[in-house]
Amino acid sequence: MEEATLYRGPSTDEGTFGRLVCKEFACFTGELPWRENRQTVSCIPAGVYRSVWGFSPRFKRYTYRILGTPGRYGVLIHSANLVGDVEKGFRSQLNGCIALGEKLGTIEGQKALLLSRPAVSKFEAFLGRQAFTLRVVDAG
Repeated sequence: MEEATLYRGPSTDEGTFGRLVCKEFACFTGELPWRENRQTVSCIPAGVYRSVWGFSPRFKRYTYRILGTPGRYGVLIHSANLVGDVEKGFRSQLNGCIALGEKLGTIEGQKALLLSRPAVSKFEAFLGRQAFTLRVVDAG
């Protein structure tokens, strides 16, 4: 089984940005800020998880689902641009999932992932929609 590693940068109110690396594939990541693993407002804890390909009723498409996240369910890898803390006035398109992007930039003054859909498509194709192990490493 392949292993991908998500190297997180610092968590800020605008989001938690990092890099996902799996062999020769690499892209940027965006997650919600760390908020003590609270559902829908926090990124998941650092750790090692299994990720499987499955149908998402919410998105009406197949996507990667991350299993074994403590106290959480429905954590997916999908496209999104904005990943900020809405309680602090930032915009977000995530509820605790992991978004992928080809670039980092800004959207209306907020740090953002750019070219997210192409990054997700390339990652899914790279892994051939096969299960993989996801290692999440916090900035040290």
